[in-house]
Amino acid sequence: MKLKPKHSMQRYEARARITKALAHPVRLMMLDALAERECCVCELTELVGLDQSTVSKHLAVLRQAGVIDRRKEGTKTLLTLKVPCLQGMWNCVEAVLEDHLRAQQALMQS
Repeated sequence: MKLKPKHSMQRYEARARITKALAHPVRLMMLDALAERECCVCELTELVGLDQSTVSKHLAVLRQAGVIDRRKEGTKTLLTLKVPCLQGMWNCVEAVLEDHLRAQQALMQS
């Protein structure tokens, strides 16, 4: 039986753009914080220990990917996570990490 793609190439390209936006440790740290609660840019800047312009660039990548949203409240910009389903993906990634660690430990013991 011949394999057929489940989706169009455009759909896979869109998935790749979103995945690429997630593929940075600083952005992952900010997403974890936003999964807990709405945060202002200043809080995220303090959390990751980078200057505000760098944090803003990371946030722009996440906004363009459709992962976070922002709103103004006075002079503050508040950010929220638009897709709480990311937690399920992180649980899967953590399971892969744990499985890989167990496999590595087994190799070291043999």
